[in-house]
Amino acid sequence: MKNVDKYARGYFMPPETSLKWAQKEYITEAPTWCSVDLRDGNQALVVPMNLEEKLEYFQLLVQIGFKEIEVGFPAASETEYTFLRTLIEENLIPDDVTIQVLTQSRDHIIKKTFESLQGAKNAVVHLYNSTSVAQREQVFKKSKEEIVEIAVSGAKLLQKYAAETEGNFKFQYSPESFTGTEINFALEICNRVLDVWQPTPDNKVIINLPATVEMSMPHVYASQIEYMSNHMNYRENVILSLHPHNDRGSGVADAELGLLAGGERIEGTLFGNGERTGNVDIVTLALNLYSHGVNPKLNFENILEIKEVYERMTKMKVNERQPYAGKLVFAAFSGSHQDAIAKGMKWREENECDTWTVPYLHIDPMDIGREYEGDVIRINSQSGKGGIGYVLEQQYGFDLPPKMRESFGYVVKNESDHLQKELLPNEIYSIFTKEYVNVSTPVDFIRYRYTQSDDFETTVSVKINDEKEELTGEGNGRLDAISNALQKRLGIQYTDLVYKEHAQEIGSRSNAVSYVGITASDGSVYWGSGIDADIMNSSVKALCSAVNNLLKKLAVSKVSVDI
Repeated sequence: MKNVDKYARGYFMPPETSLKWAQKEYITEAPTWCSVDLRDGNQALVVPMNLEEKLEYFQLLVQIGFKEIEVGFPAASETEYTFLRTLIEENLIPDDVTIQVLTQSRDHIIKKTFESLQGAKNAVVHLYNSTSVAQREQVFKKSKEEIVEIAVSGAKLLQKYAAETEGNFKFQYSPESFTGTEINFALEICNRVLDVWQPTPDNKVIINLPATVEMSMPHVYASQIEYMSNHMNYRENVILSLHPHNDRGSGVADAELGLLAGGERIEGTLFGNGERTGNVDIVTLALNLYSHGVNPKLNFENILEIKEVYERMTKMKVNERQPYAGKLVFAAFSGSHQDAIAKGMKWREENECDTWTVPYLHIDPMDIGREYEGDVIRINSQSGKGGIGYVLEQQYGFDLPPKMRESFGYVVKNESDHLQKELLPNEIYSIFTKEYVNVSTPVDFIRYRYTQSDDFETTVSVKINDEKEELTGEGNGRLDAISNALQKRLGIQYTDLVYKEHAQEIGSRSNAVSYVGITASDGSVYWGSGIDADIMNSSVKALCSAVNNLLKKLAVSKVSVDI
């Protein structure tokens, strides 16, 4: 990068060390959440929401549990003014929800803002003006004192118009572009505004410290917040709010460390929508708290429904790798990951765990409306036996022997590789049944009968290439006797008969499912599965399926078999 020399750090460190936040391990309680989707998020859309869309989105935010919602900049847009009046006049704001509006520090704008709020039950009026070096020098061309006067005069106007307007109002001030402002000057201007408002325990005010442009690593922002928190006048009567943006991709980290440093309130948006790279993502922040056992006091149990409304209203898409809501964020394609998840889930069932400790899944996907099947175990050419076996077991009730899982895993991976696509559970099931279950060519089982003496003598009726035959064999059990009969008739040999069976329950039906593995003379293992209402019939069908798979391989290899 040839132009690196033209860049310099534009933030300002506090004049004293502020690192007490670094001694804290995690956030112990949820902050006050303020959604700015309808203002900060909406102004960043290519096509801003219309009135009907804003009303639907507002209802979504209420359902999620937001108690503070910034609804717009009513003095700047007729749509936002109308939206606010609709909320108030049609009594659409729950009693426990506070709306918030934004205003610049200009008399006519503040006046119109309070006109729009006439009759509001609870509202925050958010006053701001830019304070950074770049804004003072390049945009406003004003001295520090002139910038302070803008803020102070605006604070006084808020008091004036609030006294003249019906409603219940709380005040908020933001030194916009805080992160590019000298810390002592940011502290001075906030304290001057506080001196005007004179907050009390019964009438607290909000001081909002935005990372309007994210300019530093997260620990710097945390140190700035801690310094402001330690030196702000009326601190016990101030609600310290954070408004991180994501220009450096660290908005969530800024917010989390800022909360450790004294922040009590977060302004952000669902999925991080906002100007440039966006605001801090409240979904991620809230569910990060949840993953540490802290109640976020927001409800994302139906995250996919929330995502659907968000995408429909904003015309934006949630990235497939977006934490928690992205299509693939819980997906495990890797064989080793799938195996670990499958074993972890089984371990939970066997040990009746109270806490969630499944490998690779830091929260239970089902807690936010995701599913294990389809969301977690995803099958492609990178997948392994554990994940493939998990899909068959959870969705279709097949508990394959370990070696059979391995063998079937290669079949599925080869199919995915050949098709160059992910395989859905129903496709995996189809491959399994086609390759292994009740395979009836060339040997098709009909029935058996046996007598028990020192050895089991068994007669088995089969069709071989559609010709019915009765075969007789002896062995140390019924299945062994039938196996010996088949080997004699077909002129084949195999050893190490592996057998497993269990009940298979799908819906209201219950069948017996059996698995049989046989080892050919060259060491190759062939598997079959049988399903039948009778356990012995399912076992014989599994044996015939394995034998048929062996015969199929011999036919491909052009080995002569007497059938």
